[in-house]
Amino acid sequence: MMYAEVLIEYKVKSLDRSFTYIVPEHLKNVIKVGMKVSVPFGQGDSLINGFVTNIKYEGNFGNLKSIKDITDEELVLNEELMELGKFVRDETLCTLISAYQTMLPSSLKIKTIKSDFNKYETYIKLKVPKEFVRSLVEEIKGKKQIEILNELLEKEKLSKKDYSPSAIKSLLQRGIIEEEKVSTYRIDKEEAKERRQVTLTEDQRRVYDEIVASGAGANTFLLHGVTGSGKTEVYMHLIEHVRSCGKSAIMLVPEITLSMQIVDNFYRRFGSDVAILHSALSQGEKYDEYLKILRGDAHIVVGTRSAIFAPIKKLGIIIIDEEHSESYKQDNSPRYNAIDVAKWRSNYNGIPVVLGSATPTFESYARALKGVYKLLSLPKRVNDASLPHIVVVDMAKEAKKRNSVLSSHLKNVLQDRLDKREQSILLLNRRGFGTLVMCSSCGYTFKCPNCDITLTYHKSSNALRCHYCGYFIKKPNICPDCKSDAINDSGVGTERLESELQEMYPTARIVRMDADTTSKKGSHERIIADFKEEKYDILLGTQMISKGLDFPKVTCVGVVSADASLNIPDFRSNERTYALLNQVAGRAGRSGLESEVIIQTYNPDHFTIKMVEMGSFLKNYQYEMAVRKKLKYPPYYYLVGIKVCSRVYEDASLEATKVYNHLKSSVEPETMILGPSTAGVFRINNVYRFQLVVKYRHDAKLKGALKEADEMYINHKTVYLEVDMNPYYI
Repeated sequence: MMYAEVLIEYKVKSLDRSFTYIVPEHLKNVIKVGMKVSVPFGQGDSLINGFVTNIKYEGNFGNLKSIKDITDEELVLNEELMELGKFVRDETLCTLISAYQTMLPSSLKIKTIKSDFNKYETYIKLKVPKEFVRSLVEEIKGKKQIEILNELLEKEKLSKKDYSPSAIKSLLQRGIIEEEKVSTYRIDKEEAKERRQVTLTEDQRRVYDEIVASGAGANTFLLHGVTGSGKTEVYMHLIEHVRSCGKSAIMLVPEITLSMQIVDNFYRRFGSDVAILHSALSQGEKYDEYLKILRGDAHIVVGTRSAIFAPIKKLGIIIIDEEHSESYKQDNSPRYNAIDVAKWRSNYNGIPVVLGSATPTFESYARALKGVYKLLSLPKRVNDASLPHIVVVDMAKEAKKRNSVLSSHLKNVLQDRLDKREQSILLLNRRGFGTLVMCSSCGYTFKCPNCDITLTYHKSSNALRCHYCGYFIKKPNICPDCKSDAINDSGVGTERLESELQEMYPTARIVRMDADTTSKKGSHERIIADFKEEKYDILLGTQMISKGLDFPKVTCVGVVSADASLNIPDFRSNERTYALLNQVAGRAGRSGLESEVIIQTYNPDHFTIKMVEMGSFLKNYQYEMAVRKKLKYPPYYYLVGIKVCSRVYEDASLEATKVYNHLKSSVEPETMILGPSTAGVFRINNVYRFQLVVKYRHDAKLKGALKEADEMYINHKTVYLEVDMNPYYI
């Protein structure tokens, strides 16, 4: 008898284990470990999907059910990914099934019985010998039928869509030809169009040679290169080297916006050997790209965070661009960090990982200085292009001139660039029209009924929206409290700034890029392509425009409110602000044109702002590290964030104290537990959230204590825990 252990998809954590099933006779020769199957489960024997985790031939199991079917013979998680799932489970304290589900595109999730996502093209080919066809040609009267047959005498098969349906139907009915369906890819790129060999600069060659010379081995390199130093070209040369050795590559980028421009470069260089994975693809496109990788039809994967789980064969290198980006950390379960997963795959395959950034995280930079990572640098821009001149504007002084949004200097520079027919980028990391809507008569403010946050006004839809839960209402004209008509909106978002810019510069072509304007499929690519083709003069956007984009004609970058990220109550706020400002400043002057960056702030003497102005990453790093050492923050201490959540306030408060007491009695004495306190936004979607923060250096007991705490609430009716190892935000 043949048995299979199947890990089923089920929401209950206590059922996160494998169940034994009989393998029916007709599946014995095809079933494999890692394969997706459907099995009967529960009293009603309803079908549910799962993964085969083990196959065995002996055992005394009693009365067992049989596997119903294999849901996808092609989809098999290989040994590496099966082991990787266990690593993700252990590191993030998630269920094993959720770890495996994370590796799959949404069209292939376990809980969904497979529907046919394959795309086919239908071909026609001869069903009879060619000699017989030649004798038939004279008898057939239809010109279109004769045309088809003559072509089939020369070619093995023809695409059905290119020929007359009635002629094909007649030939099919006579049994002369037959149809053949061939699976095709929705994203089907041609062979590479440009094989130009770019000559690396001296610095680029030094970096490339050092990585290649490291040979086989799980080395992690931190490539610290200024904006415009040509990191992407180094990545491409490394991938070319890996491909010449018969191996494959994964290239991660943090944002969909960035992936589009890089993907275009990769398509030109590597053609159909590239597969892309990111959330903007349709379900069918994700399915195709995943199978393209699985079948070995593509050897270079470019994508966002989840692409790190690509089932690629003979992996030779992993490259993570803009490694400082918080988007590499998933903020819902499983809360994995793509960089940690990359290092696991590096160790498993004995291959290098390259982490690149102009502003690496302080944790990564500290590891590099200690020799845990190998530090490489690109200190100059390609072609010795100069970095842009940075000007810091004191908005407190500008406010006295009645310049509340744009300073006089920024207005003048924008006009100058319009006159010169050069381009400008404006960063305002706040979408919407007005950030606060209130009654100026009685002070009533409009808040989300589900979350502890004010609603943001969006003029295009005349709606007040919550950016957490999605709640919205039409903007009222009458105050619900005092019944006056004194409803006003204040604050500036990207939508309002766009409107004001259009009034200031009526002839300027302005495009806005934020979550509201990029919600439709293809909108990211369209805006980026149009701006690069100089169809617009000014690109206005949120932080999605700050990383990696390369526009040769951009000579002005304006940061409208540099204080927005400084004022976030988080120990990483200064680090993030430096990275954001440095990155967006790097969009200017990449082609060598004289450029200027204007940073508007109410805190011109703030140390971080000064360091951006000086362009000194190292001094900023040293200053922040001294602060973190005193306050026991990473990289000197590790962190764990724990949220105790409930729709009942009293339950959340009571259980948060219980979790604190459990951890305090279970961990090492040196481990610090802070809280419980209310989380940043205390109530989201009517769920109250209390937070505890654990600081530790070495604690062998901690993970066990966290698992015990998590298990305490597996079956709790009103309370659940969210445990985040090494969180980006606390």
